[in-house]
Amino acid sequence: MISTLSGSAHIISSMRAEETDKRLFEQSEKANIDSAAPLAVRMRPRDLGEFMGQRHFLGPDKLLTRMLQADKLSSLVFYGPPGTGKTSLARVIANCTKAKFHYISAPAASVKDIRRIITKARDRLAATGTRTVLFIDEIHRFNRAQQDVLLDDVESGVLILIGATTENPFFAINAPLISRSTVFHFEPLSQDDVLQLLKTALADTERGLGRFNVDADIETLIFLASFCDGDARRALTALEVGVLSQAARKHQGKIKFNLKAAKESIQQKAIYYDRMGDTHYDLASAFQKSMRGSDPDATVYWLARMIAGGEDTRFIARRIAVCAAEDVGNADPMATVLAAAAVQVSEFVGLPEAQLVLAQAAIYVACAPKSNAAASAIWKAMADVKEKPTRAVPNHLKDSHYAAAKKAGYGADYKYPHNFKDGFVQQEYLPGPLSKYYIPKDAGHEKNIKRYLQKLQTLIKNT
Repeated sequence: MISTLSGSAHIISSMRAEETDKRLFEQSEKANIDSAAPLAVRMRPRDLGEFMGQRHFLGPDKLLTRMLQADKLSSLVFYGPPGTGKTSLARVIANCTKAKFHYISAPAASVKDIRRIITKARDRLAATGTRTVLFIDEIHRFNRAQQDVLLDDVESGVLILIGATTENPFFAINAPLISRSTVFHFEPLSQDDVLQLLKTALADTERGLGRFNVDADIETLIFLASFCDGDARRALTALEVGVLSQAARKHQGKIKFNLKAAKESIQQKAIYYDRMGDTHYDLASAFQKSMRGSDPDATVYWLARMIAGGEDTRFIARRIAVCAAEDVGNADPMATVLAAAAVQVSEFVGLPEAQLVLAQAAIYVACAPKSNAAASAIWKAMADVKEKPTRAVPNHLKDSHYAAAKKAGYGADYKYPHNFKDGFVQQEYLPGPLSKYYIPKDAGHEKNIKRYLQKLQTLIKNT
C-alpha cells in the first residue's frame, strides 16, 4: 500500500515537473518571438497610460475611456489610417477587460473560424457569465456573407465585436453591423505624440533601444516625427533601422543617430493614398473646391498629393474639365478648351510629363473668372424636364426635310434669323410659361453675353 502511494506521488510529481518544464519552454519561446518582433510591435502600449493620441475619444471622461473603466464594452469599429493605434488599442482592451479576448485577421480568417469562436463565446457566457471580445483586424476584407455571420450574436450580446479598418466603415462594412456598433475615427498622431514615442523607445531597455548607447539629437527626432505624417509605425521602424545599422558596424561606443542617418533610414516618404477610399474622394473634393475658390496654390498642392499618391491622371483631368465647365463656364470659354486639351495630352504623354499639362490647366481654371450660370441653367432645365409636364416642339421648329413633314406643315412658318437685321428675329422657341434658365453674370466674357442678350431684349421691345 505504501509503495503504491509512493508510486502515485512520484507520478504526480513527474507530471507537475513536466508541466513546469512545458510552461517554462513556452515562456522561453514567447520571449524569443517577442524579441524578434520589430520595434513598433515591441513598443505597443500595455495600458491606457502608455497609449498615445486619440484624445478626442480616449481623454479624461471621454466615451471610450468611460466604457473601458466600467468594463462595459459594446461593439466598436476603429477606423483610420495605418499606424494610428487601432490594433494597439485593441490589445490594451484585451489586457484590461475581464472578457475573453480573441484576435483574428480578416484576410486569413474564414467563416468556419468565426463560427468556432461564436460557439465558444455562447458556451462561455452560458456556463460562467463571461463575455467574449472578438477583434477583427482589417474587417473591410470580410465579404458580406462573412460579416452577416456576426450579426445575430453581436445584436444579442453574445459577442462584443471590435473591428479595425483603414477604409470608411460606412461603405466597407454592412449597414446592419454598423448600426450595432460605435464607430471611433482615429486621427494621425500629432508630431508631439510621435516624438514622445521615439524618446520612450530610445530610453526603454526592456522593449526598446535603451540597451544601445544612442546619442540622438532633438532635431533628428523632430524630423522623423514630422516626416512620418502621424504614422507611429513608420517613425519607429526608421529609428530602429538607423540604430541597428550603425550598431552592426560599431561593437562598442556611442551610436550617433543624426539627421543624415535618419534620412538614410527612412528613404523616400511614403504617401498614404487609398484610390478606392476616403483619401481619393477627400483629395478630389479639396482639389475641385480649391479651383472653384480661385486659389492656385491650394489647387496645385492637392494636385501634387493625388499625383504622388498614384491617382489615375485621367481621373484628375476629368475633374479639371468638370470644374472648367461648371465653375468657369462662359466667363472664360478657354478654360474648357484648355481642360479638354489636358485630358488628351496627359493621356498621350503619360507621367511624369503629364503633371505639367495638368498643373497648367488646373491653375488656369483656378485663376479664371467664375460663373456657374451655364451649369445652373442645365440643372434647372433638367429639373423641369423630370418634374413638370413635357412641352411639345412647336410645328415651325420641327424637322421638315422629308415629304410627309412638309405636307403636315412642319417648319412652314419658321423664320430664318439671318434673313433679318442683326441676325435676329422674335419667334417662339419654347412653348408654355416663360422659363428663365440662363442668367449670365457680370464675370469675364459672360459680361459680353449679358450685354448681347440685353440688346436683343431692346430689339424685341422696339419691334
